[in-house]
Formats: sequence, C-alpha cells, structure tokens
Amino acid sequence: VLDLWSVYSKPVPANARELWTLFLQCSCITVVVGGLFYNWMFASLEYSRQLSTTIAVAFSLLLLLTLLLAHPARCVFSIIMPTLGTKQGRKLLLSTCVMIVAVNVTPNIISNIKAILQVIECICKNSSESLLNSTALLGEASWELGDVIQTVDISALRPKNGHFKFALLTNSTLVNQQMHLAGEKIRKSFLAVEALVKASVQAGNRLVAGISVLYLCFESTWYLKNYLTNLRFDNFYITKKLERLAMDRKAAHLLTGSSKRFLRPTGPKLSREEAMLCLTQTVFLTVVLMLMLVIIAMDHFAFSTADTALRNVALFSVVPVTLNIKYSVSTGFPCPAKIRALPFFQKLFPFFSAESSIQDFEKSYHHNLHFSSAHCRINPPRPPNNSVVLVVGLLYCIIYATVFLETYAHRSCRKIAASFFESQEERRVHYLYDKLSRKHEEE
Repeated sequence: VLDLWSVYSKPVPANARELWTLFLQCSCITVVVGGLFYNWMFASLEYSRQLSTTIAVAFSLLLLLTLLLAHPARCVFSIIMPTLGTKQGRKLLLSTCVMIVAVNVTPNIISNIKAILQVIECICKNSSESLLNSTALLGEASWELGDVIQTVDISALRPKNGHFKFALLTNSTLVNQQMHLAGEKIRKSFLAVEALVKASVQAGNRLVAGISVLYLCFESTWYLKNYLTNLRFDNFYITKKLERLAMDRKAAHLLTGSSKRFLRPTGPKLSREEAMLCLTQTVFLTVVLMLMLVIIAMDHFAFSTADTALRNVALFSVVPVTLNIKYSVSTGFPCPAKIRALPFFQKLFPFFSAESSIQDFEKSYHHNLHFSSAHCRINPPRPPNNSVVLVVGLLYCIIYATVFLETYAHRSCRKIAASFFESQEERRVHYLYDKLSRKHEEE
C-alpha cells in the first residue's frame, strides 16, 4: 500500500512500471467515482438515464486525464475524500435525505389525503342521492291526499281536482354532475400542489447539490493553495518529522513543554474550539432531523386516517326516515244554533248540517338514507415506505459521525498534502520548530 501511495503521490513516475501502475490506479478511481456519480445523478437528483450516463462518461474521461497528467489535481482530488467528512459532505448527505423524503413521503401523504377526500365525496354523493329519493315520499303523500279529498261527498261544494301540484327533483344527474366537478377540481388542485412541491424540492436539491460539489472542489483547492503558500496555515501539529528534528537538535524539551494549542495529528484530543463546533453542528442537525421525523409522522397519520375511513365507510348505519301524514276532512259546515232551529234554512242551505262529520286519515311512509355504496371509486390508501425511515436513519448516523470525525478529516487533509509535497512539509516543520524555539527563549 505504501508503494502504491508513493507512486500515486509522485510528481512524475520514475519508470514505465510506475507509469503503468499510476494509470491503473487512476483508471480504478475513475470507474468507481464515475459509477457513484451516475447513481447520484440518476437516483438522487432524478436526472434522466441518458443524460446521467452521458455526463458520467464525460466526467470519468476528464477525471482520468486530469489525474494522470496533473500532479496537483491528484492532491486536490485526494483532499476531497476526507473533506467529504466535513460540513460539505454533510450538506450533500442532508440534500440526499431531503430528496428521499420529498420523493417518497410527500406523494404518499397527498395520495392518502386524496383517499380521505374520495371517501367524503362518496358519502356526500350517496347521501344526497338518498335524500333526493326520500322526497318522493312527499309526492306520494300529496297524491294520496288528493285522492282522499276527491272522495269526500259534499252536495253543494265539490272540488274539481283534489291533487296537489308538488314538483320534485327526482333526477339526481345534476347533483352527481356537481359532485363530480367538485371532486375533479379538488383532485386537480392536489395534483398541482404535488407537482409544485416535487418540482420545488427537486430544483432546490439540485441547486444545493451542485453548489456543494463546486464548493467542495473550491475548498480542497483553497486548502492546497494555502498549504503551499502560507507556512502558518494549519501548522500547529506535533508530527513525527518535528519530533525527529527536535531529537536531532537535542531539543525534545520544546515539544513536552509546548503550549496546549499544539496537538498531535493522530491523537484523540480535541481543542475547545473543535468541541464547540461539534456541539453546534449536532444541535443544527438534530433540528433538521426533527423536521424530517414530523413529515414522516404525518405520512403515518395520513395513512392511518385514510385506512380507518375506508374500512369504516361501509359500516355506516342506515338512517331510517319516517314521514307521518295525519289530516282530517270535514264533510259539512257546522250550522249555528239559530239556523238549526229553522227547518226552512236547512232546506234552503243543505250544506249546513246539524253536525259536522270529520273523516280522519293517518298514514306513515318509510325510507332509508344510505351513506355508502359499493359503486364508489376509492383508491386504496398507500402505506408508508418503511425503507425510507431505514435509509434516512442510516444516512443520519453517517452525518452524526462526520460531526465528530470532521476534526480528524482536516488533519488527514494536511497529511495528504504533506505526502504530495514533501519539500514544502520540510519547510513547514522547520518553521514550526523555529517558532517553538523562539517562544521557549522568550519564556
């Protein structure tokens, strides 16, 4: 491994064997990175398969030529790997989590809400139809009432037609049409909202991902540039070269009595600034995780509500409706006492009877109101995708791990740069040794 890394980090291969080894190394790296890049574009960013393949192949060829011909580019690319464990890598992983939740959870929530609305639409449609059918009882009752009135025998007064003119809306086509239009309008609104949310999240995720990748390359290049031009930059580590230099000059006491701000690159110790940065990042990531968990919980709640509504809609009880009609028909007019005393008036006005005869009529009409029907078209609710929770959980474990590994990732960047530019590392070690010597003399 050390020999392979030595060939990879050399500015120029020493012979044909090293050149062939470097070509194989760059080819393997290119194939792996190209495959990951294709999967990232196609699965995470949701570009088309053809576009993802074209860009991945072009990127792989360009990367192969760059790594093979440019020594600083190999260093920058190597620095990018541990930089993925810093905040830039976390941004990429967070954008991936957001895209997974948006693509898999949000459509589920909207689909289950549409199922609930379909249940409500079905109930409204069937109840309105059943209610319209119940109005036929009024027509039947009015017709029978007219029949009874026509049978009343009054010698002087007789109704021409005892039937009532009662208009009923027995055709439910208009109601069904209005319910269908309302349902289609709601459905189109939900489809528009779903498309808008998905498009917005997709565009935002692509933008964040593109900016993160560009900034990742910029940050690695910026680190290498400062490493090569500024001897003070990221130069507070007690490395093995510094220890050998101190031993050769018999000044090992400089390292044991050095300030606490000088750390060993392979040691587990964190400075106060590094610990506070880890704590801040952890709080921020926890807040984002809570928001994602709320969205996932909404998905489970929407599915539970839709499933319960769909299972219970067929169990709605039938509401019985009873219409009681009770009326009386008088067969004569009551005659005052004075008129009853005069037989002449009774003969002249025979409809004045001595007593009023009342004919009673009472009848009940029954109807049942139905709230559900087997003809309702209701899409079954979509259950939550548990694999989304698993994937998001695994990604967040990696994200939380990068918070605490970020410090060591920065230290790895320095070690990679030192292996590519050994002469610059020698100058940096001598600069740090002189700095410790001056500080020791001042003390």
